[in-house]
Amino acid sequence: MANVSVKDIKELMTLTGVGMMDCKNALVEAGGDQEKAVVLLREKGLATQAKKSGRVAAEGIVTSVVEGNVGAVVEVNIETDFAANNEDFKAFVAAVAKTVIEKNPADVEALKATVISGGDKTVEETLQDLFIKIRENMVIRRFQRLEGVLVPYVHGGGSIGVMVKLDTDLDADKVFTVGKDCALQVAAMNPAYLNRESVPASALDEEKKIMLAQMAEDPKMANKPEQVKVKIVEGKIGKYYSENCLLEQAFVKDDKLSVGKYVENAAKALGGSINVVDYVRFERGEGVEKKEDNFADEVASMIK
Repeated sequence: MANVSVKDIKELMTLTGVGMMDCKNALVEAGGDQEKAVVLLREKGLATQAKKSGRVAAEGIVTSVVEGNVGAVVEVNIETDFAANNEDFKAFVAAVAKTVIEKNPADVEALKATVISGGDKTVEETLQDLFIKIRENMVIRRFQRLEGVLVPYVHGGGSIGVMVKLDTDLDADKVFTVGKDCALQVAAMNPAYLNRESVPASALDEEKKIMLAQMAEDPKMANKPEQVKVKIVEGKIGKYYSENCLLEQAFVKDDKLSVGKYVENAAKALGGSINVVDYVRFERGEGVEKKEDNFADEVASMIK
């Protein structure tokens, strides 16, 4: 039997919203493999699609900034929300984003070795100076840089940062509202893919496999012919697209329209073409583990 830790159980509970003992049993059956355990829970109909965000735990700021035709989405973590509201920390995050835009570093390590925008020290040296003032650990976790017609959006004072890239023959200021609406959609609905064409075949195959397994667990469906089950699954894939693809999701401001149809209508009204070609969405702390507090003791005693 796999050695399943309290931390593993808590992570699976957070990912799936399923109860403790079901998560423990799934992990044991999966040999401790988190991804297999998620699939097992879904096959049993106990879990919906695993949350893309993972464990949202770290404090800090996500920012999204555009200068001209270049933009950056950046996440910098810090230990407490109190320190995240420190003006010096906010200024540091803004300077890091500006550095990404101006210097185009290859990765986080390259960014830390780059002279910070508006200063004479590297980003890492500036971070260390700030640590002496704030006395909290800070981590530049990730960034993404885009070029083109870009629209940024920051939600909740830095809890979510989004950037949408458009391909258009219209002036950038004319399409800003369309881009902003799409960015709001991305922030609220967290689509996994831009459109159905960008969904990997492996993801669809896995989804079909899970749907068939769910039907096998359903007494009303278990005895239906295999070809009937396959047709039902094909029908359900349309719902998968509408839930997971940005352009096929119901538009949050008018659920009678898909996002793609909203963009098409807006382009027609403006007398040009608009296509959403890319987007970035960072959520503060997604996948970063926070202090366990007393949860471990509580779960351990329940397992016993």
